[in-house]
Amino acid sequence: MTTHRLTVAQALVRFLAVQYTERDGVRHRLVDACWGIFGHGNVAGIGQALVEQGYGPDAPLPFHQGRSEQAMVHAATAFARQNDRLSAQAVTTSIGPGATNLVTGAALATVNRLPVLLLPGDTFAGRPADPVLQQLEHPGAGDVSVNDALRPVSRWFDRVHRPEALVPAALAAMRALADPVRTGAVTLALPQDVQAEAYDWPAAFFAERVWPVPRPAPDATALSRVADAVRTARRPLLVAGGGVHHSRAEEALRELADATGIPVASTQAGKGSLRHDHPCDVGGIGHTGTAVADDLARDADLVIGVGTRWTDFTTASGTLFTRPGVRFATLSLSPDDAHKMAGLPLVADARAGLAALVAALSGHRVDDAYRAEYTAAKAAWERATAAVLRPADPAARPTQPQVLGALEEVVGDTDVVINAAGSLPGDLHRFWHARSPRQYHVEYGYSCMGYEIPAAIGVALAVPGRPVWALVGDGTYLMNPTELVTAVQEGVPLKLLIVDNHGYASIGGLSEQTGAERFGTAYRYRAPDGSYTGAPLPVDLAANAASLGLRVITAATWGELRSALAEARAEPRPVCVYVETDPAPSGPPPQAWWDVPVAGTSSRAAAREARAEYERRAAGRRHRL
Repeated sequence: MTTHRLTVAQALVRFLAVQYTERDGVRHRLVDACWGIFGHGNVAGIGQALVEQGYGPDAPLPFHQGRSEQAMVHAATAFARQNDRLSAQAVTTSIGPGATNLVTGAALATVNRLPVLLLPGDTFAGRPADPVLQQLEHPGAGDVSVNDALRPVSRWFDRVHRPEALVPAALAAMRALADPVRTGAVTLALPQDVQAEAYDWPAAFFAERVWPVPRPAPDATALSRVADAVRTARRPLLVAGGGVHHSRAEEALRELADATGIPVASTQAGKGSLRHDHPCDVGGIGHTGTAVADDLARDADLVIGVGTRWTDFTTASGTLFTRPGVRFATLSLSPDDAHKMAGLPLVADARAGLAALVAALSGHRVDDAYRAEYTAAKAAWERATAAVLRPADPAARPTQPQVLGALEEVVGDTDVVINAAGSLPGDLHRFWHARSPRQYHVEYGYSCMGYEIPAAIGVALAVPGRPVWALVGDGTYLMNPTELVTAVQEGVPLKLLIVDNHGYASIGGLSEQTGAERFGTAYRYRAPDGSYTGAPLPVDLAANAASLGLRVITAATWGELRSALAEARAEPRPVCVYVETDPAPSGPPPQAWWDVPVAGTSSRAAAREARAEYERRAAGRRHRL
C-alpha cells in the first residue's frame, strides 16, 4: 500500500484541500480556505503545515489572517451562507483563550445551521508535564480541556488523540459539514503534540472525495395530504424561511406563487425569497413583520411553512396565528422542523417539494377576492411607510428608517446588505425592499452583535465584485471592529455604515416597554445619582474607523448621507460612512407581540404597568396540539 509520511497537521491540510460537495451536477470546494490566529497550540502544527503546502492565493488551502477568533468564525459562517452551505471555511486557533473565543461564533453557526470547521489546538495528549500552560485542571476528569466548552455548540465534536484517529475523525467531520440537516459548527480538537507527530498515511486518504448533497423528494402520501389542505383552504398563507435560499428554491417558490396566487410572507432568513415587487410578496412576518403579513397571519386558515424553524419572532411568541381551527403544513429537510406546530409534515428538499406542490396543485388558485384583499393591503402598507423612509426636508438629520431609505436609493440588485443586532434588523425586515435572493443578509437566529463586519469580509470573499454593506449601530461597532484591519490588509472593499444613536437603542426601547426604565442602555457619563444619564460620551467612531485604515465619509443630513453612500459604493477600497441619527422613534410600531417576561411584582409604577400589559398579551398564546 502506498503511503505518505506527513505530520498529522500536514495530512489534515492536504485532506481538506481535496474535499468537495456536489449538488445538481455542480462541484464546490467543501473547505475553501482556512482562517487562523497562531499561538503555541497550533503554530508548530497547522501553522507549519500551511507553510509547507504554500500560502499564496493559489495554495491548495488558502489562508486568511484574522484579528479575533470569534470574528474569524463569523467571516467563515457568512461565507458559507452566501454559498448556500455548499462551501465552508476552516478556522484554526491555539488552545486556551483562542479556543474559547470560538464559542460565540460556533453557537451562531450551529443555531443558523451553517457549516464551519473549527480546528482549535488542544493540550498535550502525551502529558509530558501536568499541568501545562493554559491547561484546565478539572478535579474530577483528567481528560477535560477548555475545548470541551465547544461540545454543546458543535454539531460534531472529536478530539484526535492519536495520528491514526484523524482518518475516521476527518471523514465524520466532512459528513457533518456537508449534511444540510446536521450541519453547523464542526470541531476537531487537535492536541499540539499530536499535530506535529509524523505518521505514514494511506494515499487513498488524499484522493479527491465528493460529498453528494441530494434533493430528497416528498413522500407521495404526505404530498397528497398537503395538496388537499391547500385546495380546501380559503385563506392560505405561505411563510418562506431560510431553507428556500439554502435549497436555491426561489424560482420554484415563484412558480408556486404565480400558479396559485397564495400570498408569501418571509422570516428574517427567508426575506428575498420573492422579489419585493412580486404581486404575492407581502413582506416580513412576525414581531418585526409588516401589517399586511401579520393581518393575513391572524386570519389564515392554513399556514404553509417552507424551510422555517418557526421561531418566536416568526410566531409572535405563539400569539400570531389566531383563527380558530388554523392548520399548519411544513416543508423541510429536517423531520424535527417539519413536525413543528402540530402540522402536516412534508419532509423534502425545498426546491423538490415546491416543484411537487406546483404539479399537485395544477389548476388551483385562491379566490380572486382574497388576492384583491392582500393586494390592496400591500399597496396601503407601502403608501403608509413611504414617508417613513424619506424625510420631507433632505437637510434634516435622518432617522434610522430614513438611513435605510437613503441606502435603498443607492444600492443595485447585486448589492448585499448585512446586519445582525440592535433595532436595525426590525427596520430592515419591516421596510427593506429585497431585489434579489441574496441581497438581504440579516443574521437573526443568534442576533450576534459584532457579526456584521467580519461577515461582510466572508461575503465579499464568496461573491467578489459585488458591493457588500455592513450596517452597524454604535453598540455593535464597539464590540467587534477589529476585522476592519483584515479588510484593509486583504483589500476587501467592504462598505461600513455606522449608525450612531449613542447607546443600545433597541434594548433601550425594550427596557422601557418592560418596566426596566432604559437602565444601563445609553452611552453617557454617570449623573450624581449614579445613573447613566449625564452627557453623551465623547466617543468618535469615525476617527476610530479611520485609525484602523478606512476612508471615512461623514454625513450630517439625509441629503449628505445619500451622496456619501453613492460615493462609498464606488470606492474600490474599504470605506466607512458615519451618520448620527435622530433617536426619536419613527415609523409604525411592531405589528405583533414578542414575549419578554416582566417582573411579577415591583415597587415601581413602570414595572407594574408593564406587567399588566404583559399579562394581557401573554393571554393570547396558543400551544399547537
